Amino acid sequence: MSERLLLAVVVLLVALVTGLGLFWNPELPERPLPAAILPAGGDFTLSSANGPVALTDYRGKAVLIYFGYTYCPDICPTSLAATAASLNQLSAEELARVAVIFISVDPKRDTPARLKEYVEFFHPAIVGLTGTAEEVAEVGRRYGIFYAEQKVETAGDGYVVDHSSDTYVIAPDGRLVGKLPHGAAAEQVVAEIRKVLNQP
Repeated sequence: MSERLLLAVVVLLVALVTGLGLFWNPELPERPLPAAILPAGGDFTLSSANGPVALTDYRGKAVLIYFGYTYCPDICPTSLAATAASLNQLSAEELARVAVIFISVDPKRDTPARLKEYVEFFHPAIVGLTGTAEEVAEVGRRYGIFYAEQKVETAGDGYVVDHSSDTYVIAPDGRLVGKLPHGAAAEQVVAEIRKVLNQP
């Protein structure tokens, strides 16, 4: 008798737990997902082949900023080619309201003249900037990027630079409003540019 009673209790408990699992749907308080935290960003002035360039020079335009270097074997060329493909999908009117800045994280080797030749190979709307190691580091800190030299015996000058590969999106009023991951499709970049250009 006790075994039958025990079995009945177990069956009843299993049925109760199963029923609760199937039919009980408590109303949980709605919690918003945490927003992605962006770094501070902000204005800067660095050197181009044509003289000093400040982010404030591009007020009224959507600006894409990418940190890389001209000796980069793969990530930078891929990113710049994708950015160029995005720019080519814009109308002439849209393109006139967009700027792309490539900031070198290898100021020892990347001269302004070398940067100009390198970025214009991808698209004439891209401007290459550099500065002293301290100036570049300060801009990098404000945009939350990582970069570091790594010794490589096979590299021409004995090192490569590991670096972040996001593209930073600046609104026409100069605020950092987003970032695009490496490998973002051209259509995604175009959509982000248009979203920023159409913001009130």
